[in-house]
Amino acid sequence: MFEPRYVSDLLQKAVDAFARLPGIGPKSALRMALYLLKQEEAEAENLADSILELRKKVVYCSSCRMISDAPLCPVCSHPQREQGVICVVENVRDVMSIENTGSYKGLYHVLGGIISPIDGISPADLAIEPLLERLQKGNVQEVILALSTTMEGETTCFYLYKKMAQFPLKITTIARGVGFGDQLEYTDELTLGRSIENRQPFKPE
Repeated sequence: MFEPRYVSDLLQKAVDAFARLPGIGPKSALRMALYLLKQEEAEAENLADSILELRKKVVYCSSCRMISDAPLCPVCSHPQREQGVICVVENVRDVMSIENTGSYKGLYHVLGGIISPIDGISPADLAIEPLLERLQKGNVQEVILALSTTMEGETTCFYLYKKMAQFPLKITTIARGVGFGDQLEYTDELTLGRSIENRQPFKPE
């Protein structure tokens, strides 16, 4: 594939950097670089500072593994959240999607992915053991499996179900308002909120 080259090596370097971002092609990268050139120097410095601060200071919550500015995220540290309910999701974007519905008041656990042998992702690559450690404390009454309704998501749900069967808790899954093959982050807030509210017992097939 033809890669355009520019008369300025510095412009080329900026374009190459932007083009490494997900969903950004060479043309979009060029537009972004040229846009920054037109802005005040302070604008570019603010962008650079924000990116550096994000990379250096944002951490993962020690409990749920959501991104956070502190060791314990705002959800886990909120005194009015339901401490006995944990919603298991694939990634931080799913937490954001569910929070935007305003329909869920419990805690979360971010797995960091789903089991996918074709992609080389095994249970050992996910934050499953930390979840089991949370359950061993005995404070959890319900675990909601809110994973994408894909084959990989269903496989992960079944694996988690078997792992959690030893604990005296209710295991539920989101209602089928989310169709098979759907990913949570692309589901509209109303449908996702209703799916959480109308959750049902998980029944392995």
